[in-house]
Amino acid sequence: MGGKRFTSAESQLRPDPRYNDRVLARFINCVMQDGKKSVAQRIVYDCFEIINGKLAKETAPEAPKEAIEVFQRAIDNVKPFVEVRSKRIGGANYQVPMQVNRKRQQSLAFRWILEAARSERGRPMASRLADELYQAAQGQGKAMQTRDQTHRMAEANRAFAHFA
Repeated sequence: MGGKRFTSAESQLRPDPRYNDRVLARFINCVMQDGKKSVAQRIVYDCFEIINGKLAKETAPEAPKEAIEVFQRAIDNVKPFVEVRSKRIGGANYQVPMQVNRKRQQSLAFRWILEAARSERGRPMASRLADELYQAAQGQGKAMQTRDQTHRMAEANRAFAHFA
């Protein structure tokens, strides 16, 4: 494998226009399909509007005030700390639990949230995404189940941790 492993995508990523947030800009890029960025932006911003509507009804004092906070909390909740990776050792495949680095944590969180929102059918993407983010911020929802499952797998295979 010659050359540089990472491209300069990191430095080229522009913060998103409305909230001036790099993480959100990357999330919008993950929502985007077929290179239709304006559609992806509309989906995410509409989703934030819906979340703001929900927050207006929220009475709990520790509840976040802004949709962007809900988004950040959701991503932080869904990020996995360990995952299992297949490793071949002496003719047998072991599921070895491994630490997840920061970048991969983020991309896995994005992927799981979007998968959860896309798997549900019949409502506009913005409202499905709003629901998923809102639930994830509270530590519920499909994306959280995926994360917990990943953690359980790693926990169950802790005996093979010495292969890492």
